[in-house]
Amino acid sequence: MTDSLMGQVALEVRARRKALRLNQRDLADIAGVSERFVRFVEQGKPSVQVDSLLALLDALGLQLEVVPRASHAARTLARSAAGDGGTGE
Repeated sequence: MTDSLMGQVALEVRARRKALRLNQRDLADIAGVSERFVRFVEQGKPSVQVDSLLALLDALGLQLEVVPRASHAARTLARSAAGDGGTGE
């Protein structure tokens, strides 16, 4: 579970909630989501609504970031962009 994005989110959300001494119901009330949604996030459920996830993270003082990584696809795109001379053709 910890290898997936939602697995990582689950670990962070649970740890932060516990550090703030909140139960799932209290966190749900603060974030304006259901207690069931909090459980789903903490279980690493792969299909959750992004807007609700962002509200939950905001309530915990956390943020979700998208950052570049050195994946095969990223390297391929970089090589492809360099090969076309930057013209986009």
